[in-house]
Amino acid sequence: MKINGNAIRPGNVIEHKGRLWRAVKLQHVKPGKGGAFAQVELKDIRDGTKLNERFRADESVERVRLDEAPYQYLYADGDMLTFMNNENYEQVSVPQDLVGEPLPFLQESMNVSVMSYEGEVISVQLPEQVTLEITEADPVVKGQTASSSYKPAVLENGVKVMVPPHIEAGTRVVVNTADGSYVERAKD
Repeated sequence: MKINGNAIRPGNVIEHKGRLWRAVKLQHVKPGKGGAFAQVELKDIRDGTKLNERFRADESVERVRLDEAPYQYLYADGDMLTFMNNENYEQVSVPQDLVGEPLPFLQESMNVSVMSYEGEVISVQLPEQVTLEITEADPVVKGQTASSSYKPAVLENGVKVMVPPHIEAGTRVVVNTADGSYVERAKD
């Protein structure tokens, strides 16, 4: 589907220079001289390289539709991860790179979204938030104000996270999978 350059939105997948790119950031620019354009930060879906491009309103780009299906994570075998389609029970093995930075948050039996293009899996998206247990937490330092101070803690998957002072080891917390940040104490 062809769209014009200023219709690109973050999250859109476009075909540009013979490759598939996901629009990450977008800024509309209206310089004093010349026509307006969209400054778009693109990330290659397959290898993760980044590219900054300018698209004018009169340029057209090919927007790509990805097939998205619910899958369940089964197991890891070396650098390969195996997922099962929740609808037809077919299994697919993909390299860990397709999960990207949220990989430490991938848990057994977790439901994920698998994106594919023309039958080829190109990305695996984890849920936005996961609940994990704190295994280590520093003691509270007296005299710190509760409003702005956070302390380091370690999650059960080994990831370090900054948590409020009242969180102790053994507490279950909700964490954002995109950046590993603390969201809230889990409601049990």
